[in-house]
This record gives sequence, C-alpha cells and structure tokens, in this order.
Amino acid sequence: MVSPGKNPYRSQPDHAFWSRAMTQTPADDVDPVVKPQFTLKREDQIATAGSCFAQHISRALQTKGFGYLITEQGEEERNYGVYPARFGNIYTARQLLQLFQRAFGLFAPAEEAWRSGDRFVDPFRPQIEPRGFVSLDAMLADHERHLDCVRSMFERADVFIFTLGLTEAWASLEDGAVFPLAPGVAGDAPRPTLIQPRNFAVQDIVDDLTTFLNLARTLNPSLRVLFTVSPVSLVATFSDRHVLSATTYSKSVLRVAAETIVREHQGVDYFPSYEIITGPQSRGRYFDQDLRSVLPEGVAQVMKVFDRHYLGDMVDSAPRHAPIAPPKATAAKEYAALQNIVCDEEAIDQA
Repeated sequence: MVSPGKNPYRSQPDHAFWSRAMTQTPADDVDPVVKPQFTLKREDQIATAGSCFAQHISRALQTKGFGYLITEQGEEERNYGVYPARFGNIYTARQLLQLFQRAFGLFAPAEEAWRSGDRFVDPFRPQIEPRGFVSLDAMLADHERHLDCVRSMFERADVFIFTLGLTEAWASLEDGAVFPLAPGVAGDAPRPTLIQPRNFAVQDIVDDLTTFLNLARTLNPSLRVLFTVSPVSLVATFSDRHVLSATTYSKSVLRVAAETIVREHQGVDYFPSYEIITGPQSRGRYFDQDLRSVLPEGVAQVMKVFDRHYLGDMVDSAPRHAPIAPPKATAAKEYAALQNIVCDEEAIDQA
C-alpha cells in the first residue's frame, strides 16, 4: 500500500484535479486546453470543413482578420463563402476522405445525380444550389469546377480545421459512396434502395482520418490539422435508439477517434469545443430553447479559449479570469452573424 507521503498525484498540476480545475474555478474560466501542438499566424491560409458548428469557427476567424482561405467565389445566397469551397456540411470522416479522393481522381462514385421535381441535385452537396440545377449538364459542370476548387484548397492550406459531427450516414451499397443526407430529404435518388443507413464505429473513423491525413500530407507535407467535435446534438437518428442515447454514442465515438488520431500523428491537435459547451460547468446555459442550437454566448466562450491558445498575442482576448458577458453593441452584431449558419441536417426534420 502506498503511504500518504508517496501519493503519486501530489505532483500533478491543478488542471489534473476536478476540485481545482472545475469545482473551485468560475464557469467562464474553465479552460480544458493544456498543451496546444501549434499556433496560427496571421499569414496562414486557414481552411475549415465539417458539421454546422464548423461555420462558427470559420466566421469568427474571418472577423478577426485571419487568412481564411476561399477558393470558390460566388454569391453568398448560393452558399459560396460558407466554407473555402462550396462543399456544404461534411458530417462524417468518410465523407471528408471521399471528398479528397473525388477531388484528386482517386474515387469516382456511381451515383451521379438526384432529382427534385424538374431540377437536378448534386447528391454529395444536395442543398448547395437553393433551387437545384436546371440541367444535368449544368450540375456536372458545376461539380467539376467545384472539385478544382477543393484541390486548390488542400494544396494551398497551411492549417485545416475539421469539426467531426456525426457517426450516422447514408451510404451506397454499390461502391460505399457516402452522402450528407438520405435520399428523399433534399432530392430523390434513381435507385434509393441501394442507399442504406450506416453508423460508423471508432475504428472506421480512425482508419478514415488516418488515410485522409496520409493523402493530404503527401500533397501538402507541412499541413497542420486541428480536429474538434461538434457539441450540436443529432437532429434525428435512424438507429433503434432514443435520439439522446444516439447522440451520446455518436459524440463519444467521435471524441475517442479524435483522441486516437492526435496521439498517433505529429502536427495534429484536438480543440475541446464539445467539452466547453456541454461540460457540467456550463450548466446548459450555452444551448438555445431547443436544447440543441448553441447560443452566441457559447460561441463567444469557445472562441475565447481558442484565441488564448491558438492565436496568442495576435488578438485582443479577454484576461484569463474575466468572465464573458452577453455580447453587446458591435459584438452582438458580430455573434448574431455567427448564428446565421447553413445546416443541411435541419432538412431532415422538415421533410
């Protein structure tokens, strides 16, 4: 038996103890980041992708004057500028991997187009064109231009921030192609019975992210990658679980996969936006009345911690022990804009 004088925890820092790091710390001062693997510079070309929550980070970086990479230009009302290229929300690791593979000619899915009335829908970004494409040729031409822009993004990015959102997806039984929405939600597939639900496990996600990192760094060896997990719950589940249990499973799997990847790769880090929003210190106050959408105060808290560790002295961030008040004046307008995000998943509950 170890005597009290030999307690191996005695030399651990405050952040290792729940009482010191959580119970005795004001809620706004809880900071789960310990040792960032890298920082961002103003001259960095930063690209983001992922679930809806990823848009909060990208827009906050743009308002702070950082080099947010845009490779596909166009009208905002047609979903240009939401991400570096017009790929829409990327909810799963498999979807990210296949986007890279499609852009570089490593994967050519059999699924070509879906229909919505007399319009054509790109099945890999089904809501990117608000009214759909007028013809198949127009859709395919836009798709090719889009993939050119995706290639440029991966070639030029210094930092890539990816927000893991879901484990559930819809995949083709024919070739494994993964789609952000089920057929019938935002377009009708020609062979819907060949597209079935898939719920990825930890090893699936680790394998997909590992393959993605290897491919991306073969192209761009100095690419730094930051993973985070979205705190936004599933809007619906196709599993046989309650949506709360399905959400817990999904976020747990994503968190374990992200941790595994970070421990195995240099220049890859994890940022705990999920923990900041959902941890017990928040007491649920960062969620809107739907218990799902993150309020501007939550986004502000996430970005306060992000700024402190990843942007350093390049922004005027609040002192460590200054609590965040509800945004006022200019800040209120800024964070209201952050709430105006595009979320493909919302269409599930409206279909």
